[in-house]
Amino acid sequence: MTKIVIVGGVAGGASAAARARRVSETAEIIMLERGEFISFANCGLPYHIGGEIESREALLLQTPESFKSRFNIEVRVFNDVIAINRQTKQLSIRNLLTDEVYQESYDKLLLSPGASPIKPPISGINSHFVHSLRNIPDMDKVLANLLLHKPKHATVVGGGFIGLEMAEALRHRGLEVSLLELADQVMGPVDVEMANILHQKLVDNGVDLRLKTGLTAVHERPNQPAESDITDDYDTPVFPHYHLHLDLSDNSSLATDLVILAIGVKPETRLASECGLTLGKLGGIYVDASMRTSDPDIYAVGDAIETDDFVTGNPILIPLAGPANRQGRLAADNMLGGNKLYRATQGTAICKLFDMAIASTGLNEKSLLRQVIPFEKIYVHTASHASYYPRAHPITLKLLFCPDNGRILGAQAAGIDGVDKRIDVLAVAQRAGMTVYDLADLELTYAPPFGSARDVVNQAGMVAANVLLGDESICHSQELDHLTAEQVIIDVRNPSELTAVGAIVGAINIPLPVLRDRLNELPKDKELLVFCQVGLRGHVAYRMLVQHGFKVRNLSGGYKTYQMVNARF
Repeated sequence: MTKIVIVGGVAGGASAAARARRVSETAEIIMLERGEFISFANCGLPYHIGGEIESREALLLQTPESFKSRFNIEVRVFNDVIAINRQTKQLSIRNLLTDEVYQESYDKLLLSPGASPIKPPISGINSHFVHSLRNIPDMDKVLANLLLHKPKHATVVGGGFIGLEMAEALRHRGLEVSLLELADQVMGPVDVEMANILHQKLVDNGVDLRLKTGLTAVHERPNQPAESDITDDYDTPVFPHYHLHLDLSDNSSLATDLVILAIGVKPETRLASECGLTLGKLGGIYVDASMRTSDPDIYAVGDAIETDDFVTGNPILIPLAGPANRQGRLAADNMLGGNKLYRATQGTAICKLFDMAIASTGLNEKSLLRQVIPFEKIYVHTASHASYYPRAHPITLKLLFCPDNGRILGAQAAGIDGVDKRIDVLAVAQRAGMTVYDLADLELTYAPPFGSARDVVNQAGMVAANVLLGDESICHSQELDHLTAEQVIIDVRNPSELTAVGAIVGAINIPLPVLRDRLNELPKDKELLVFCQVGLRGHVAYRMLVQHGFKVRNLSGGYKTYQMVNARF
């Protein structure tokens, strides 16, 4: 009989425990968790704070009692593993309720310790008005603060998934919100022009967005009323409105009541490091494709480990629930004699922000440039379903691909409706080894309420294939701001569009319907950079002009992409 001990629950550990029992009815399975909750929906925490998920109990997926009754698994909460002796295969465990330290043996050990919130060494960071959000107790503390102190203003530090979701949640609760992000954009997995859509959404919903701005110090206001404080109807002094004073990296300051730290997370590797397991290049626990660590009897999964990037094969840290769940299942099989292999991580993810969503899969342009990987990119702006059917909304899709063979390197999409299914299709296509040529041939569902006869994904494949096959040469928005004397910009939109949405300085406006009649106005000794609103009419103009002997390139994604690239917040 195999004895399996699992350290840590949630996505990785809990899925491994359940799978191990389904594989073996005779295995002895013990789960150890330092906290109170063994399996909870950590991705749902901001939505309970914001009120979308009303019941706290809805976040509690399994309890020690349900694991015991359903799977015959012994779960010990408030039990902290403090040391691993690999030679004797013994764990030292502290019962946090009694402070007793005891030993537990294992045949196979699974580490699922997760990741901890980054908490920089900032003065005042330990104030009881400053919170992280990683688990149920963290959520309870935030809710208690909201109830007890009734803050009017909150500051979210960090613009990743948790930061964006918390900014939305706090706005839903009626608080004024400032969002600080040290980088020049929120949502690191996407590129800056796509993030600019999020920036606009934040601003439109009343969030005080401060990019390139970090937190440098936290000061608590004195908890005593000043003589000058106003009084209420009963002559009781009213305490100062704001609880905190923040110093910021741009030398400005900010008064606030509540701070949510959402700077990021780092792998929990103390146990692994102290017992001599190998750590990876990025600081996570090293595992092979079987989820084995450098010790053949110890496995690791989830946010604490390094896995291979699907596109490059290089090590990456991906703290996402989906990969952790799959890794836990696979590790359970292998601990019980299986030989399953984990097939790398694409990093497919999505984030809701107010009424819109943004999603990505694979590598972004920043990563491709940093790793000096050749790529081409195209943009598509089209409707989520047939435009003549009510409630069609625009989708913006960016597709990155190999210029030699059309291999899909990554994709990003943003919009109000249908973003998830487009990125899901592209994630599947990427994993299946499809190219952009294959995207044009995908047969996807169509009815006016759900899509178009030529879906967003089809269109992206067609545009990319046109580029690779030489049916269209494209330029990108950055080039239009650095023209040479041998280039001319041609705007083929209608004049009313220029007035309504703006224009590019120096562009010559010749609307597409009259372009053929005005070819004599265009210089054949210069390169024409044509554009329309989203790229389609620009493509028509390109095909017309190139067949009349002009040297032409079309602006990918048109003026809409140009606006995204050049937006400033």
